[in-house]
Amino acid sequence: MDLLNKKAEYGAWISIGVYIVLSLLKIGAGWWGNSEALLADGLNNTSDIFASLAVLIGLRISNKPADADHQYGHSRAETIASMVASFVMFGAGIEVFRSAFAKIMEKEIALPDMFAAWVAVFSAVVMYLVYRYNSRLAQRTQSHALKAAALDNRSDAFVSLGTFIGVIGAINGLPWLDAATAIIVGLVIWKTAWDIFREATHMLTDGFDENELEKYKETVLSLNGVEGVKDIKGRVHGNQIFVDVVIEVDHEMNVLESHEITEHVESELLEKHQVMQVHVHIEPYMQNERLSK
Repeated sequence: MDLLNKKAEYGAWISIGVYIVLSLLKIGAGWWGNSEALLADGLNNTSDIFASLAVLIGLRISNKPADADHQYGHSRAETIASMVASFVMFGAGIEVFRSAFAKIMEKEIALPDMFAAWVAVFSAVVMYLVYRYNSRLAQRTQSHALKAAALDNRSDAFVSLGTFIGVIGAINGLPWLDAATAIIVGLVIWKTAWDIFREATHMLTDGFDENELEKYKETVLSLNGVEGVKDIKGRVHGNQIFVDVVIEVDHEMNVLESHEITEHVESELLEKHQVMQVHVHIEPYMQNERLSK
């Protein structure tokens, strides 16, 4: 697990480095090239630096082992980091809206320079490559915080592409399009922030995908010796899945035989569904009682 977290941290560091470079480039080019949309995009990337730092800190904390106060470990720090990142993005969206509306209210709007357009399209390509890398890394590490960072990377790529379109439109006789694109940038930032916030709160309140639970149940029922599944629950702790399952076995089984079935349940859920922690409770299966109901 430590190795997986280290890989996830590497992805967060890449995001931070890229965001620092691109934010400086966009803010400088936006100011020099009179592009409100590129300035908004650069401000968005500045907020992304802090969001990525929050993800990195969450990954570091989640890597700490269990202690007396945290018997299940610190994995949920990763989910909290995702929520913090969404708050930072909400704040960036507000500032983008404020700046864009102020630009629209100006009587004279300066036309952006073509240099701003090339910076925007370059940024879009770079951010899409970072998104692809972090997305694959998030799948391998099962890191929800890195998944949130990857979604942010993807939205930033689309934002930069939209910025390019807005700048080109403004240069070609639609000066209001640059500021209008900045408003769209703000909306995209808010949408991404909301998606990350919704998923984080869902996991922190022990929400779990019912379809996934059904898959786990089918796997358990397919095992030899398991006569029924009375109950199954799941929750997510960072990049770990915890499952509690109540199974029924032949009431004439001895303790050793039933214990072997529980170990089989644990190994199958780990192998097929990457469930890291499984708690199995055994109850007797009374076939005659079932038939009489």
